[in-house]
Amino acid sequence: MRRYLLTVALPKGRMFQEAYGALKGAGLDLPPVEGERALLHGKEGGIALLELRNQDVPVYVDLGIAELGVVGKDILLDSGRDLFEPVDLGFGACRLSLIRRPGDTSPIRRIATKYPLFTARLLKERGWVADVVELSGNIELAAVTGLADAVVDVVQTGATLRAAGLVEVEVLAHSTARLIVNRQALKLKRWLLKPLIAKLRGRDGGP
Repeated sequence: MRRYLLTVALPKGRMFQEAYGALKGAGLDLPPVEGERALLHGKEGGIALLELRNQDVPVYVDLGIAELGVVGKDILLDSGRDLFEPVDLGFGACRLSLIRRPGDTSPIRRIATKYPLFTARLLKERGWVADVVELSGNIELAAVTGLADAVVDVVQTGATLRAAGLVEVEVLAHSTARLIVNRQALKLKRWLLKPLIAKLRGRDGGP
């Protein structure tokens, strides 16, 4: 097992480059990304970089495989993980919304989503009785085909919804990229993590 000074978990996809740039700009000596197929970047004794699926980033940080990571607030809301979330990095803005067919006011009996824990909490808070169907593909299709009466999904521009003939009924939560830190690592590597957090807060004029 290799030993690293620090292990960082970043999400694959469009958020990766912005997260990489933000951490690098804050002085973290991240390793170069060597090829798309590599699972782990970095040399022993330095900083290691993991490229993960969005949903896996909180898991790796919470269980201490990575000391810190970057992930969208939408993922955190559904993760159920107890993580320190010290910085809102500001990029990757989107919203979690309730989506339905236009003019559909029938009772919601079934909701499809990629965010089952978040949706289940929403139902409980509002006293709604409905089944939650977890899907991983095109969530909007569930509403279009009648698989579900509504869907809870991420919306950025709304273009996908309009193309599918659906409407955004309600914004349930707003999401941006967040720095997350393992609580134990914050104590053990305070000398390294505290200055990084301070610099990241300062880049957007945060407290």
